[in-house]
Amino acid sequence: MITAIVLLSVEADRIPEVATAIADLEGVSEVYSVSGDVDLIAVVRVREFDQIADTVAGRLSKVAGVLHTETHIAFRAYSRLDLDATFDIGW
Repeated sequence: MITAIVLLSVEADRIPEVATAIADLEGVSEVYSVSGDVDLIAVVRVREFDQIADTVAGRLSKVAGVLHTETHIAFRAYSRLDLDATFDIGW
């Protein structure tokens, strides 16, 4: 599974509608409304790299109200469970 984190700048008055439209796209697993330099963060999970282009450039970036996207590909996932196992000294 390939995970991409997409940072989105969106027209301010359309954030809820854009978030809902993006959440409905195939390949998009989560959409977060956030504070800071961007308005939304979408998590895209697909099986092949070509699907990232289809999802982000082909559909997500074309949602009305999206002004700019910045996509980051995840190399490795770390979870609390993994970190707990790593630092467990057997006590």
